[in-house]
Amino acid sequence: MSQITIKGAQIWDGVSETCYPGAVTITGNKISAITKGEDASSDVSGEVIDGTGHTLMPGMVEGHCHPSFTGVGEPWELGQLCPEQHMLLTAQNLRLLLSHGFTSIFEAASAKPMLGVTARDAINEGLLDGPRMRASSPEITTTAGLGDERKRHIYQESFGLVADGPIEMRRVARECVRDNVDNMKINISGDEFVSFARAEITPLEDDELAAFIAVAKKYGKTVAAHARSSESVKMAVRHGVDCIYHCDFADEEALDMLEEAKDRVILGPAFGLVHNATREGDAVGLTKEVAEQMNLFRKFDATCATYHEIRKRGLRVAVGGDYGFAITPMGQNARDLEHFVRYFGYSPVEALRCATNVGAQLMQMEDQIGQVKEGFLADLLLVKGDVTQDVSLVQHQDNLSMIMKDGVMFKDPRTGINAGGLIRAAE
Repeated sequence: MSQITIKGAQIWDGVSETCYPGAVTITGNKISAITKGEDASSDVSGEVIDGTGHTLMPGMVEGHCHPSFTGVGEPWELGQLCPEQHMLLTAQNLRLLLSHGFTSIFEAASAKPMLGVTARDAINEGLLDGPRMRASSPEITTTAGLGDERKRHIYQESFGLVADGPIEMRRVARECVRDNVDNMKINISGDEFVSFARAEITPLEDDELAAFIAVAKKYGKTVAAHARSSESVKMAVRHGVDCIYHCDFADEEALDMLEEAKDRVILGPAFGLVHNATREGDAVGLTKEVAEQMNLFRKFDATCATYHEIRKRGLRVAVGGDYGFAITPMGQNARDLEHFVRYFGYSPVEALRCATNVGAQLMQMEDQIGQVKEGFLADLLLVKGDVTQDVSLVQHQDNLSMIMKDGVMFKDPRTGINAGGLIRAAE
C-alpha cells in the first residue's frame, strides 16, 4: 500500500496549545506515523508533500449544519422546492462545505424528510462529494411553533414537521426513526423571526418533549434542540437533550444546570444568523430599524454574554452558525471561529478546538477524527500561515492548500484544484 508523507508544516494536533514541526505519514485512510522535529522527513518512503509555510491541522466539523437550506430569504420558500430539485441543491451545498475544509458535519435539521439521509448514504457510497455526515430529521415543532408556516387559507410547508401532544410526538418521532436518521431535532422555543412565537416564548409542553425524547432514546438516536428561551434550556437539560442550540437567554439557573450536565451536553450558539442579521442585514433588505424592531440587537448582546459565561464554565461548544439562508450564505461557515474569538472571548486555539475536537465528540467519533494522531482517520487540512494565531485564515479557500477526507485528496496541493471526483490518494 502506497504512502503520502506531509513534511515541513507546523502541526497543530487538535488539542495542544501550540504547533510543532514534524512529518505526518498517511497510509490508506489513516494517519500511520507522526515524527516530530525539523528534520523528521529525512527518511521517509512513498510520495512527499512539502507543507512549508502551512499549518497541518484536523479537518473541521460543522456542528449546526443545514445543507438542505438552499439560500432562501424566508423559511416557507423551502417548501416550494420539489424534492428532486431540493436534493440537487443539497448536493451542491455538501460539495461546497467540503471545499471549505469541513470534512464532517452534524446535520442540525433536514429541510424535508429523507434529504439528509439520502445525502449521507450517497456520500458513503461514493455517489456524492461531501463531508462525513450525521443525518437529521426535519425540525419537529408544534402548531404556532418555529417551523409552522401554515395559514388558515393556505397550506404551505417549511422546514418543520408539526406535531401536537405526546401521542403525535411519538408518532412523528417513530417516523423519523423509520427514516433511519442519526439525529432528531426538536424546537422547544420560538425565535425572533417568528412573529407569533418570539425567542423567549416556549411553545413546547413538557409532556410533548418527554414523549419525543423517550422514542429517540429507545432507538439510540441523538437529540438536538432549538432552545433560545431560558425555560427551553432548562427543559432540554431536564429531559436529557444531547445537543442544545442557542441558549441566548439562559438565566443563572439555566447556566448552573448546563454546567452540571457539561459531561453529557454539547452546546452550539449558531451565531452566524444573529451576527449577519445585525451587522450585514442591509445586503438582503434587513435594515437596522427592522432588526431593532425584531429585538435582534438584544439577542446579539444576550448571546455574547451567555457564551462568555459558558466559556468560563468550561462547557463544550461546537461551531456552526445557521448558514443556508440568503442572509447567511453557505460557504461562510468558517467565519464562526473568528466570531468565537471576537465576540465570546475564546482564544484562537480554543476556537479551533471547538471546530475540531469538540466537533468530533458531537459526531461521536472522538477516537477517530478531530486530532492529528496516529491511528486516526486522515481528515487533514494544510492551511497557509499559522491558524493558532489567526483563525480567520480558514475562511478563505485560497488558504486551504490541501483538503483530505478519510485519506482521500479532495484538494491536492500539487495542483491547487479540487478533485472532479474523490480518488483515494493512497491507491
